[in-house]
Amino acid sequence: MTRRIKKVAIIGSGIMGSGIACHFANIGVEVLLLDIVPRELTDKEKAKGLTLEDKVVRNRLVNDALTASLKSKPSPIYNQKFASRITTGNLDDDIAKVADVDWIMEVVVERLDIKKIVFDKLEKYRTPGTIISSNTSGIPIKFMNEGRSEDFQKHFAVTHFFNPPRYLKLFEVVPGPDCKQEVTDFLMMYGEKFLGKTSVLAKDTPAFIGNRVGIFGIQSLFHQVKELGLTVEEVDKLTGPVIGRPKSATFRTVDVVGLDTLVHVANGIYENCPNDEAHELFKLPSFINTMMENKWLGSKTGQGFYKKTVNDEGKKEILTLDLDTLEYRSSKRAKFATLELTKTIDKPIDRFKILVGGKDKAGEFYRKNFAAMFAYVQNRIPEISDELYKIDDAMKAGFGWENGPFEIWDAVGVEAGIELMKAEGAEPAAWVKEMLASGSKSFYTVKEGATYFYDVPSKSQTKKPGQESFIILDNIRKTTEVFKNSGVSVQDIGDGILNVEFQSKMNTIGGDVLAGINKAIDLAEKDFQGLVVGNQAPNFSVGANIGMIFMMAVEQEYDELNYAIKYFQDTMMRMRYSSIPTISAPHGMALGGGCEISLHADKVVAAAETYMGLVEFGVGVIPGGGGSKEMALRASDSFRKGDVELNILQENFLTIGMAKVSTSAHEAFDLGLLQKGKDVVVVNKERQIATAKAHAKLMAESGYTQPAKRNDVKVLGKQALGMFLVGTDSMKDSKYISGHDMKIANKLAYVMAGGDLSEPTLVTEQYLLDLEREAFLSLCTERKTLERIQAMLKTGKPLRN
Repeated sequence: MTRRIKKVAIIGSGIMGSGIACHFANIGVEVLLLDIVPRELTDKEKAKGLTLEDKVVRNRLVNDALTASLKSKPSPIYNQKFASRITTGNLDDDIAKVADVDWIMEVVVERLDIKKIVFDKLEKYRTPGTIISSNTSGIPIKFMNEGRSEDFQKHFAVTHFFNPPRYLKLFEVVPGPDCKQEVTDFLMMYGEKFLGKTSVLAKDTPAFIGNRVGIFGIQSLFHQVKELGLTVEEVDKLTGPVIGRPKSATFRTVDVVGLDTLVHVANGIYENCPNDEAHELFKLPSFINTMMENKWLGSKTGQGFYKKTVNDEGKKEILTLDLDTLEYRSSKRAKFATLELTKTIDKPIDRFKILVGGKDKAGEFYRKNFAAMFAYVQNRIPEISDELYKIDDAMKAGFGWENGPFEIWDAVGVEAGIELMKAEGAEPAAWVKEMLASGSKSFYTVKEGATYFYDVPSKSQTKKPGQESFIILDNIRKTTEVFKNSGVSVQDIGDGILNVEFQSKMNTIGGDVLAGINKAIDLAEKDFQGLVVGNQAPNFSVGANIGMIFMMAVEQEYDELNYAIKYFQDTMMRMRYSSIPTISAPHGMALGGGCEISLHADKVVAAAETYMGLVEFGVGVIPGGGGSKEMALRASDSFRKGDVELNILQENFLTIGMAKVSTSAHEAFDLGLLQKGKDVVVVNKERQIATAKAHAKLMAESGYTQPAKRNDVKVLGKQALGMFLVGTDSMKDSKYISGHDMKIANKLAYVMAGGDLSEPTLVTEQYLLDLEREAFLSLCTERKTLERIQAMLKTGKPLRN
């Protein structure tokens, strides 16, 4: 039987329910979102003369919850238009509609009695064979299965999303004891392929995999913090990006998630895992109990480990909780000598050996922390998972760790990790000893471009399943690299397709990267069929190397700066007019020059989470790598479709002038940065480069022909320029923009209008590129521009307002 998910029903519209509904809407699925009927009228409803029988009242809870979710930041939905895919209702009037859906998901409160009532209602209307699942994070499936029909049990599983559902990639699938294998297989496939998740098959144990290990890590840290005399700021410094974890690190994350949520899961583990060797660790420290009593739960109550206030001078200030006095104080800067030693090491995975060898408090913290984690995860096999890679996958996808615990252990060294454990009174598990005795010195190995893991039952290195759909650059780079310089690596990814991977800091684009792109095109045109520009770093590219531009401008080396900008423009034109198809694969931040690369590719295969924009205005210049030209060209192409010429040109002008950045790839279509009918979006970022390769191969095999250079770009001249100048002058008079902002905007206006031509004219792309480069260079001579660039370089932030 081939299953198609065209419509889902989500039962429960709280934070998780609404978030899950939005994510299904993100991928094009029709959603029925249901919740209970209110028992009382609000004062507003009473004033309007409404009754409990009015539909607006009966659907108030679900509609209010969905509205609040859609307004929340970060947004749960790729594009606000997608919300039209969600239909709301209530469990009394609309329950019968579940007969028409392909998947029913229960997301109500974590109380078994309430879940059973919901299941009773659903059984009356559910069509046999329909998948039904629960988003529970702790209630055993055997209890939820009790009293259910045979067909219900055969199609029932836990499908556990992590909050927020759009952004966190973990999708734990826990089949019920009677769940059909085909249902389990379908859910695993659907989570990965359609929802864009990392699907992890988990056992029906308390808190499953992600929360069992994640909550242990947080609880372990809660108990260590006082023992080591660490502050909240110090812990967050030690457990953030330096070890490949989110910026929110530990305490800030707890504030965002809610202390009560963490306590609920920790208590559940404590009560339901009496034989866990770390059982007592799940007891809450006294300071956590006090915070719970005071309702210092984090962001939802306005204070937790951090508290936002306004000081005596009227400025916003973030205070920090002192864990000894339990009083709030001004934040203190955290600094450790050990961390200074890692500043030149780009990848977190390469820092761990140095961190555990630190001679200060940080080193001691890492030794204790990792020893505790290694000891704990080794003993969870086979309790929560038979395979160690599932634990790593769950922690990376559910908690945003760049590396899972067994990967970190490998980085430290398996035997060195054992010594850390022994120093803390812990012994290696029998299977770890057996692994070392068998000759395997690591938990993972890479062979022929594939990842292998140590399989405990077979006592051998086994190929990790599911890699067929992915191209993992870290695995293939050493054996498939055909060119490398200081900025890029070019790999043969098979089937006649090359991939050019940026390797500069933050993937900024300088001369070495541009040379690498040109070399990759040379190689592809000579011996291959197509080229992908893609990488698997956190961000595609934050733009051009502004530091280099700043130095040239300060030294007044304008000839060299002119050459550098022309080289960028020429490289973009090579992307467009090469004899092989070029595919850009942006993800994360694709800003400034990173955006311009995508604008000039034959096709863009964007990850859904792509934040794209031409943001050069923020540092006092206009897009100079073909971006300004391209937005004028795209406006010209839309003129032929009957769009009002000045209106569409103005929209593209504002996209640049307001430094707009899409909040998703889908929003980039609305900004004109991606093109409908040509560019595509991939929900699962892990599949992105493989998908881009497939498109390059298809284009090549379909008979790709080098495009003819454009000489038919319609520009509007004085007609458009006058409109733009009046607008910028008005904004300046209204004090909406500064004098320098007006100067930048007017330069952009000149380029996008095609100069001060007396009438609409057809021009070449090169004509517009020359105007663009001239405007860019003139702005680089401005003192205000140099001040902006210098300020940006000091803050270290990417090119955006």
